[in-house]
Amino acid sequence: MEIKVIELPAYEVAYIRRTGSYFEHQGHWDQLLRWAFENQLYPPQQSFIGISLDNPQMVEGKDCRHDACVTIPEGFPKEHHPDRQFKRLEEGSYALYKFYDKPEKLSSAYSELYEQWLPNSLYIADEDRVPLEFNMNNPAEDPEGKCKVDLYIPVRKNKAQL
Repeated sequence: MEIKVIELPAYEVAYIRRTGSYFEHQGHWDQLLRWAFENQLYPPQQSFIGISLDNPQMVEGKDCRHDACVTIPEGFPKEHHPDRQFKRLEEGSYALYKFYDKPEKLSSAYSELYEQWLPNSLYIADEDRVPLEFNMNNPAEDPEGKCKVDLYIPVRKNKAQL
């Protein structure tokens, strides 16, 4: 597992939240993609980011929250979109793992990062920020049905290691 720690800037995003199992169809992505393309918010200028807000090992599947997000440019007229929610993702240090596999294996990547890499690194999880999943492809268009995700785990230096 190759991990790099990098600094990410802050991002403003539009998002749709869904509650339910991470392993079921997530129609909120379809809604967000339609809206994003109607508003000319698509790569490479903008990024699609998934945010899994709950650990499915600790929260029952039906209660897991997920935000489907798209970055918005500075000056985007948010006031013209009362049906959409917006928020700021904070800047900071993140451990980056470039994931490319079947979508259902993403939870294993999280486990490896938190249970194996993090305890053996000079970092600890920064619980004030959330992990970010930058979606780099559409698994439906991948020949093997794999997703390409830049997985960012928020970290900070472990003061006990200094």
